[in-house]
Amino acid sequence: MSDTTPIALAVIGGTGLYKLAGLDDAEAVSHATPYGEPSGAARVGSFKGHRVAFLARHGEGHTVAPHRINYRANLWLLHELGVKRVLAVNAVGGITERYGPRAVGVPDQLIDYTDGRLSSYCDAPGAEVRHIDFGEPYTASLRRAILAAAAQAGVEAVDGGTYGTTQGPRLETRAEVARMRRDGCDLVGMTGMPEAALARELGMEYACVALVANWAAGCGPTPDVEITMDEVFANLAAATATVPLLLEGLLRG
Repeated sequence: MSDTTPIALAVIGGTGLYKLAGLDDAEAVSHATPYGEPSGAARVGSFKGHRVAFLARHGEGHTVAPHRINYRANLWLLHELGVKRVLAVNAVGGITERYGPRAVGVPDQLIDYTDGRLSSYCDAPGAEVRHIDFGEPYTASLRRAILAAAAQAGVEAVDGGTYGTTQGPRLETRAEVARMRRDGCDLVGMTGMPEAALARELGMEYACVALVANWAAGCGPTPDVEITMDEVFANLAAATATVPLLLEGLLRG
C-alpha cells in the first residue's frame, strides 16, 4: 500500500455492520494468511483524518456463520497491517435488565461456551505454546476511552457486564439462557471468542462494543414473545448508527 501512515484503529464489524460509514478512499487488502483465508478484505482508508481499517467479521455479504469464521486469519491480516488497537462490534442478545434492545454496551468480562473453534495461534504445528494472562479479557484503557467517547458524543453506553459466547448459528434455548444468567452473563452473542483471546496473543489492544438486537430467550418484560428477525434488524440498525459517533470520539481522544 502506498500510504505508510500507521493505522490508528481497526474496526471489526458484526451482524448489521458490513461497511463503515465515513471511511473515505478505502483500499481493499485481502490475501491468504498462514492461517488461511480471512472473512474478506480489510478496507483501509481515512476516517475524519485518521487512517482506519475495517473488516466485516461475517464477510461483506454476511456469508460466514459464527462457528465458521476464521478468527485467526482475520486478526492476523490486521496484525500484518500494523494494527495495534481493535474496536470489535458485536450484535448480542440482552439477558439482564440493563441490556434491553438497542442498548450499547462495553462489557468487561467474558465466558466462553463455544466448542471446536481454533482458539489459539499455538494450535499451529511447531508454534510456541504461550500462556497469556486473560483475567481481564478486554483492554481497560481502550474500554475507558470508548466510554469517554460515548459520553462526549451523547451516546448512552452501559459500562461493564459479562458477555457469554455461544456456538451458533442458532439462537439459544430458554434453559441455556437461564443457565447463562445463573453463571453471571449479561449478554449473549456468538462471536466474542476466540477473537478476544487471539487479539491478546498478538499483543493488540482490544475492546468490545456490544449492540443489543433483542432480548435473549425468556428474558425481558415480555419473555413469552417470539423473537422476529424484523425486530432484530430494526434494533441493530438503530444501535449501529452510534458506531461512527463512538469512533470519531475515540480517534479524537
